[in-house]
Amino acid sequence: MIYILNNGGQYVHRIYRSLRYLNVPSKIVPNTVKLEELEDVKGIIVSGGPDIEKGKSCIEIIKKAEVPILGICLGHQLIALAFGGEVGRAEAEEYALTEIYVDEENDLFKGIPKKFKAWASHKDEVKKVPKGFKVLAHSDICKVEAMKHEEKKIYGVQFHPEVAHTEYGSEILKNFCRVCYEGL
Repeated sequence: MIYILNNGGQYVHRIYRSLRYLNVPSKIVPNTVKLEELEDVKGIIVSGGPDIEKGKSCIEIIKKAEVPILGICLGHQLIALAFGGEVGRAEAEEYALTEIYVDEENDLFKGIPKKFKAWASHKDEVKKVPKGFKVLAHSDICKVEAMKHEEKKIYGVQFHPEVAHTEYGSEILKNFCRVCYEGL
């Protein structure tokens, strides 16, 4: 089961539907859920949302979980905060298609072109990558469009792979699910 931590984002149900289309069992849970309440966890997706302060209740799970984690938009930012990175106001707030440049293919971007268009919807962004993380992708307006922990299977993306506007979004989610289920 992949659990989706609901931070109140407008696309949380799109994440759920996208996983359902991939035939991956998933469940939306409140961002206040405790790790020990989750059964048969194969992976965790930390959703986007409008309020970083309310989203901070996810940080405990992000730090303690021993399964793959994908943070989307606010979830990406919460991962950065959980591991000592910095989040701040974006220089260019974006609510449109953005050109993403993949710096390192890695397992999240396996089989994805080096350049694709993605839906960005954010006011804040990761300003400083936490120690132990590396940048996987950037755009002309955001230096950290995607990152990964160097040792753990923890990923963050600033853009929204779950929406139809994002090219290769379902492939990115499928790649994350493969990591969760090792060989799906």
